[in-house]
Amino acid sequence: MRLQLITCDILARPAYLCAARSPHVVDIAMLPRGLHAEPPDLRTRLQVAIDASPPGHDAIVLGYGLCGGATAGLQAREVPLVVPRAHDCITLFLGARERYRTETEGRDPTYWYVNDQLERDYGAASGSVGAGIGAGGDTDDGLDELRVSYVEKYGEDNADYLMEVMGAWRSHYRRAGFISVGVTDESAAEGTARAQAKRRGWLFERLEGSLVLLRRLIDGDWDEDVLVLQPGERLAMSYDDDVVKAVPAAGS
Repeated sequence: MRLQLITCDILARPAYLCAARSPHVVDIAMLPRGLHAEPPDLRTRLQVAIDASPPGHDAIVLGYGLCGGATAGLQAREVPLVVPRAHDCITLFLGARERYRTETEGRDPTYWYVNDQLERDYGAASGSVGAGIGAGGDTDDGLDELRVSYVEKYGEDNADYLMEVMGAWRSHYRRAGFISVGVTDESAAEGTARAQAKRRGWLFERLEGSLVLLRRLIDGDWDEDVLVLQPGERLAMSYDDDVVKAVPAAGS
């Protein structure tokens, strides 16, 4: 088969590694991380990428979870659209829906870190449970400069208020989870995650990740953790353990 993989660049190293080892020809298109902060915009960009996929592919594979509902509504056009049954990319890094449930249900709200995001200089990889990695605005870098700019624009009192609001997200979390997938030397990224967790008073845990779900997507091993939408179907939330389901597209 010839597959088109469309994924977030937070999966850059794992995606290229799995594609290189796949028995199929895999073309890769990546979108920048952080787009899930605006789900409608991400949905539009993904549909554009799906529709713009060059002819000759047997299927289009999506390296995204629901991402805050951003992928709900995507439609398969001329070829099948293959998607993981995942709430967000944390499932792809952990390797299975069951592992995701184990690490999220009944656990302290977790702020997630992965190597690719940290080494690509986008700031700390983050995500609340159910929201996925990459909320944006999630590091302490440049805060002093930012406050100075706010003071110049809005005055001291308003600047202090804005800085307080921007930092409010930290109080939600109790645990920092660094997911190691072993694709490269992750020591620097793990050190950054540990340091941020210590500074913010969070419990730090290093978790062994797994690329098994990403490999299945790229290898064409589309089992129960993968949904295959046929042309004329669209992606919808299932509101159960299946996470997503296929429904007829409007007008089909």
